[in-house]
Parts: sequence; structure tokens; C-alpha cells
Amino acid sequence: MDVLYFAWVRERIGLPRETVETQAETVADLVAELIAREERYAAAFADLSALRVAVDQELVGFDTSLAGAREVAFFPPMTGG
Repeated sequence: MDVLYFAWVRERIGLPRETVETQAETVADLVAELIAREERYAAAFADLSALRVAVDQELVGFDTSLAGAREVAFFPPMTGG
């Protein structure tokens, strides 16, 4: 599965994207797996209320199933302007 990181999430993790092998059933499970990898992921996902997530380019919640998903993207909330 491709995992994409944008804005300060990308800066904290140090990668714009990566391909991960996962057993995660939900987005929250995927986040838990990533946090367990190393400290930079823990820093990026420390406050999930400050993040939005999209699965296959559709905005979803962290409890969303990853069944059949090809791509997950994490980014801060967007502001108008």
C-alpha cells in the first residue's frame, strides 16, 4: 500500500511517500503500526486531531477500513483563503 505524507507530516517523517506492507484493518491500525516503527512517526502522529486522512483520494475517518485500499494520505487540515 502506498502511504503519502504532506506538509509538516512529511517534514517530521522525512519522506513524501513510501510503500508499506501492512496487516492493518483500519486507518487507526495503520497509524499504530507506523508509530511502532520509530520516533519520527510517533512525532508526526502525536495529535490525530490535527490530521486529516484520505483513502484512495477520498476523505475518511481514522476508523475507516483499509480493505482493498491502494493509497492512504495524511495531511493537516486545509484552510480557505
